[in-house]
Amino acid sequence: MSNIYRVGLDKNPANYTPLTPLTFLARSAYIYPEVVSVIHGQRRYNWQQTFTRCRQLASALVAHGVGEGDTVAAMLNNTPEMIECHFGVPVIGAVLNTLNTRLDAETIAFMLEHGEARVLITDREYSSTVRKALAACRREILVIDVDDPEYSGPGDRLGTHEYEQFIAAGSPDFPWRGPEDEWDAISLNYTSGTTGNPKGVVYHHRGAYLNSMSNIVSWGMPPHSVYLWTLPMFHCNGWCFVWTMAANAGTNVCLRRVDPKLIFDAMREHAVTHYCGAPIVHSLMASSPAELRAGISQKVCGLIAAAPPPAAVIEAMANIGIDLTHVYGLTETYGPAAVCAKHGDWSSRPLAEQVELNGRQGVRYHAQEGITVLDPVSMVAVPWDRETMGEIMFRGNLVMKGYLKNPKATEESFAGGWYHTGDLAVMHSDGYVKIKDRSKDVIISGGENISSIEVEDVLYKHPAVIAAAVVATPDPTWGEVPCAFLELREGSTVSEQEVIEFCRQHMARFKVPKRVVICTLPKTSTGKIQKYVLREQAKSSAAIE
Repeated sequence: MSNIYRVGLDKNPANYTPLTPLTFLARSAYIYPEVVSVIHGQRRYNWQQTFTRCRQLASALVAHGVGEGDTVAAMLNNTPEMIECHFGVPVIGAVLNTLNTRLDAETIAFMLEHGEARVLITDREYSSTVRKALAACRREILVIDVDDPEYSGPGDRLGTHEYEQFIAAGSPDFPWRGPEDEWDAISLNYTSGTTGNPKGVVYHHRGAYLNSMSNIVSWGMPPHSVYLWTLPMFHCNGWCFVWTMAANAGTNVCLRRVDPKLIFDAMREHAVTHYCGAPIVHSLMASSPAELRAGISQKVCGLIAAAPPPAAVIEAMANIGIDLTHVYGLTETYGPAAVCAKHGDWSSRPLAEQVELNGRQGVRYHAQEGITVLDPVSMVAVPWDRETMGEIMFRGNLVMKGYLKNPKATEESFAGGWYHTGDLAVMHSDGYVKIKDRSKDVIISGGENISSIEVEDVLYKHPAVIAAAVVATPDPTWGEVPCAFLELREGSTVSEQEVIEFCRQHMARFKVPKRVVICTLPKTSTGKIQKYVLREQAKSSAAIE
């Protein structure tokens, strides 16, 4: 029997348009042309001006032979040029590859080669690294320099084109079109590559559109929000918030670098309402002198992600009046694809209980089909008992197309019809996910599994500790035991034995770190602590002993 709803009811230009976040910019420029779109130091643009600049960028790129399927790389800070790249590049069918500005020349060269970059738009600040990377590349790359007036440090121009002159040659009336297929690639983001070469994660227009909208709905962002860029725009395309803010017709307040004073000054001056950041950013904010936060009267909402946020950080942010929401995701899921959705009665509970509830990874984003915890071998769901560990898995529109030129890794990551995150977690009785550890970070001591995150949560409660990381170190008796690396607050001191005694008061003895190292923790540009570096240090020091 035929389905009557499939006869004569086909897609046509009147009832179907491929989804793309490019439409957000055109809409905001049409409806709110005079609303301020970008603030960066002394520079101000409205949505009409941003739209015009993006069209000029697109036109100029086409004039230089850039087109569909070409890669345009960007080595940029949180500046207006980076926002413009997110629209002016994909509107011509090209793919934007945002590069991590903290990477070394060798890694940058690999990404430029692997992604087959035709163009590199780069800030003068990174000329030393970029010069070495370009020298190592075998391909010809058009280099466009950005000379940001807000930057006065060292650095040279490397290319034959300066960004403002380059786009000035482009047409402000360049046709604004979306892709023919919403499955077309919109951006390329490389994973951190802690072992071997980084993998190139490919996003499509459909996923970018849906996650941009989910950011608004899942966070409850009002129209015309004022968003402060503490999160790097190069990281998962700023968790898609570059496109989100165009949909919101809000205001982007740019910051070249993370500094608590600059953050609070911007919040006060521009009436910032929203921002995102890793736990370390929130730790720096929470531990800043009270006078830095004075005069901020508006409600400020923050998203916290990256590593599972320590309970102490969530509590500290609540104490200074920041309304914090925990989201969870990976580069492979367009940034946040799960949210710890709050319930109305949570706010009336004791603070300690609120902190525990809000510290979970939560439930799926509106535009994501599912998040669950499965046994990675049997692919059977774990019971909702808060105890049985499995692997967090995602499924839906907010999962990458796959890894560029890496079919084996793509196939493995999608085994069983779910994206395998590598994060170990339990399910709570209300269906909320709670991470216990990365699979490679679980410490197996004498046959007992120790969650490094659980130990870190205790360490963060110590008043002298601003950042903590716990890894395994070899032990002749137990196989491996916890080793804690701690970064202390400015002016604080604490001994190894004092930390160990503090831990003994708050956890089972077999979980207590056997070694404590006071140091400056190695971090990525997005604030994630580089545990793989610490694991190697722990192994090396154990071997010497």
